[in-house]
This record gives sequence, structure tokens and C-alpha cells, in this order.
Amino acid sequence: MTDAIRPLIAGNWKMNGLKASLTEFEAMLAGAPEVAGKADLLVCPPATLVVAFADRARAAKILTVGAQDCHPKASGAHTGDISAEMLADAGARSIIVGHSERRADHGESDVLVKQKAQAAWRAGLTAIVCIGETQHQRDAGQTLDICRGQLNLSLPEGSRADNLVVAYEPVWAIGTGVTPTAGDVEQIHGFIREILISRFDGEGARMRILYGGSVKPSNAAELMAVANVNGALVGGASLKAADFLAIARGCP
Repeated sequence: MTDAIRPLIAGNWKMNGLKASLTEFEAMLAGAPEVAGKADLLVCPPATLVVAFADRARAAKILTVGAQDCHPKASGAHTGDISAEMLADAGARSIIVGHSERRADHGESDVLVKQKAQAAWRAGLTAIVCIGETQHQRDAGQTLDICRGQLNLSLPEGSRADNLVVAYEPVWAIGTGVTPTAGDVEQIHGFIREILISRFDGEGARMRILYGGSVKPSNAAELMAVANVNGALVGGASLKAADFLAIARGCP
């Protein structure tokens, strides 16, 4: 991992969490000082918990809260949707856009993902743009082509190290317990870095590239030691404070 880039450990809670989950989040806040020297910490709960989590995190100042999605427009007749401005008002500091589950379950295109990233910027938030290939695409040898296409179409012009994070998530590894080899991860992250540098020059060299896909305490240290892996986008393991903090401790 590039020493100059501070790692980010981001937890994506997906559609999990009720008011009772505040206890687990408070345990994360209590344990955060122990790992604060190793990485930045971010938790993205469901929208119903953003306010409550952000209120507690604001007082602690050692862990930030984000959101899992947003509508590209700031307001309007979009029943059930939430704008980036609303999430910022609720206390979010970042927004995950283009997660594979949004792309698959809701048919989100690269163009829409780019619009959502721009919406995050409009609200003063960091966009965490997800890319990655499916099992079928991997088996067909299309991994690099898929990642290149998603990067080219999903990342807006004007992307900088302070307003955009890229998360590579091999879709076939999410929630399956299967993890690519360190060599596989190094190849893809190196490829992503080359594209970022070619498009954004020095900013691309400084952007954080997270790995996401069955990250857990048992494999975190190995993954975080890979070149151009600047942290992790963590799914199920981020629901438990002990696991989430253990992953952060795996950062060099």
C-alpha cells in the first residue's frame, strides 16, 4: 500500500440496523481511538439511522458517518428517494454510489452512477464509487474491460483525491466468503491506479482505492498489505464493532 495515502475502512451496513444497533455503533466509537492512528473510519448505516449515528459521531470526532445511496437531483417529486443534500443535512459526510447491488437490483447505469457522484459533490460530500465484475464476466476474461468501462463512465471529470474514493468489489466475492488471491487484487488495483493517473494525473495517484468483497478480520492484514489497496469497503463484518475494528487494526 502507498504509505502517503491514509487508509479508509468503510462499513456498508446495507439493509441492516434498527434503533437497537446504536449500542453496536457506540462500541465502535469507544474502540475507534485505538485504531485512529492506522486508518480513517466510516460507517454507512441505512438512512433511518444516519441522524442518530451522526449525532454521536460528531461528538466523538474520530469516526464519520455516510450514506448508501442518493438521488441525483436535489429535490422534487421523487417519492421514496433521498437527495444528497438531505443526507448532508442529516450528518452524512460521504455517499456510496454504484454499489453492485444497486447496479444489479435497480438497473443503475454508469451514467446514473456518475450523476449520483456529482450530486454528492453538489452537497459537499465525498463520493465512494463502486466498480467490479460479476462471476460470468470474470469467467469470460472480461474483468479488466468491465473495470475500465465502469471507471471511464462512472467517474466524473473533476474527480480529486479529496472528493472521490474508488471501491473495487468483485461481485462474485461479495458475501460468498470467497476472496481473490493477493496477486489478483494487486493486479486489478494496479490497473485501476493506472487508469486514475491517466485521467486525473497527480490526483489519480493520491485517490484511495478500497477493496471490497468478503473482507474480514482473518484476511484484512493480507489484503491491506497489497500495493494500491488503500483500505476496505466492508459489508457483513462491519455490523459488529469487534470485527470492524479488527479489520482496521489490519492496516499497516
